[in-house]
Amino acid sequence: MNRRVVTVFGGSGFIGRQVVRKLAATGWIVRAAVRDPVAAAFLKPMGDPGQVNPVMADVTKPASVAAALAGADAVVNLVGILYESGKRTFDAVHRQGAANVAEAAKAAGITAIVHMSALGADKSSASAYARSKAAGEEAVQAVFPTVTIVRPSVVFGPDDDFFNRFARLAQISPVLPVFTGDGFSARCTEDGCQVDWFGSGGPTFQPVYVGDVAEAIVRPLNDARLAGRVYELGGPRRYTLKEVMDLVNEQTERERLVVPLPFAVGAVQAALFSLLPIAPPLTKDQLILMRSDNVVRGGKPGLAELGVVPVSCESVLPGYMGRYRPTAG
Repeated sequence: MNRRVVTVFGGSGFIGRQVVRKLAATGWIVRAAVRDPVAAAFLKPMGDPGQVNPVMADVTKPASVAAALAGADAVVNLVGILYESGKRTFDAVHRQGAANVAEAAKAAGITAIVHMSALGADKSSASAYARSKAAGEEAVQAVFPTVTIVRPSVVFGPDDDFFNRFARLAQISPVLPVFTGDGFSARCTEDGCQVDWFGSGGPTFQPVYVGDVAEAIVRPLNDARLAGRVYELGGPRRYTLKEVMDLVNEQTERERLVVPLPFAVGAVQAALFSLLPIAPPLTKDQLILMRSDNVVRGGKPGLAELGVVPVSCESVLPGYMGRYRPTAG
């Protein structure tokens, strides 16, 4: 029996490895298109012998994209970056890279395509990241009007760059910052005055579990009735940044001081971090993104329409946040 072949660009990433595992479990032959196939060899045991195959591809290089798609029946594009470095700009990866994948897929006769964007993608955003994500959607839709697009909020899971980042900070810092543009306010009664230092608590997020995002990506490939729509993916609960920091304190069993900081202070920090020779913990563009809430706003289908029941942060975090506790080995 012939088995369907799917090429997953970004298959070795945080979300990609979950997508590869689920596709293999439902019978697909999976090509994990990555820039370093040797480093992606860990994906092979996720399927039967020969079922999962890492191949070299870079979405910014059309010839490599076309080679990775030859003979495939479907394609998933998960490639994205959180900060720019050299030639790997937001536009090059999110817009032009997405266009390269879509054009090569059409040339190869592929009709099933899933493209991962991001909640908050907006061509009029002040954030270059958000604008490039919107441009990527438009580039793919111009070639494939029936593309399936998923827009997740912040994605969490054992290898995430969200809760893990704040937990690492809690290990080394006595304070956890909450960037807020509200400023403080005071409320006085006969019993005295109370100062609210956090205002609204900073930006609001709707963290969605990586396994749920992977399921949302795979289901339209296995059920054509779910394909061709834009899905906005969020978890079961919304959290302000202050609530996120409180949750980090709780899960790491630490008592770090949660401190409100104006965005102006964050801008100075981001400028300094940009000088580091390593991945910056905060960029100017990320700070711009944090001025807006990252939540599902309604009007688009989501996990419910895909038949996925979202997993809560509280049910997953204990499984990987324990390593940051003072009692950890």
